[in-house]
Amino acid sequence: MDLLPFDEYVRSLDRKRMSAGVLFRDPTGRVLLVKPSYKPHWDIPGGAVDAGEPPWTTAAREVGEEIGIDRPLGPMLVIDYQPDEGRMPEGIAFVFDGGLISEQEVADLELTDPEIVAARLVVLEEAGEMLKPSLARRLAVALDVVQTGELALCENGKRMNG
Repeated sequence: MDLLPFDEYVRSLDRKRMSAGVLFRDPTGRVLLVKPSYKPHWDIPGGAVDAGEPPWTTAAREVGEEIGIDRPLGPMLVIDYQPDEGRMPEGIAFVFDGGLISEQEVADLELTDPEIVAARLVVLEEAGEMLKPSLARRLAVALDVVQTGELALCENGKRMNG
């Protein structure tokens, strides 16, 4: 039996996109959402993981670029498998705990990144059409597990463990 050359095997492996976001919340449970300039739905601070970059580095970098916050991230809260949507290939979304943020801190944010046009604290249940349904589900799970410190595994925003 002839073995497939290793380099050829590696080239045949599937690739998945990855994103990393950060959950900031206020003491009442509202979450910080940002309005990107390039898509219709609001999001959490974060973005696409660059080649050769760990997701936690992406999360910290994107938070700094998008909303100017430079502070240590808390633990990873959610790993969410995202199926192929037609326009976007399948991927993995990571959500990290950004901790508490005040109304005044949000008001003082300097949005210098042209990708972000607004930021505000929102009650998740009232976010409605602001969020993609899968992100709304993912954030609900993240808000639940932030209290326990555990890691949630999700598929398209639906919790698979716990």
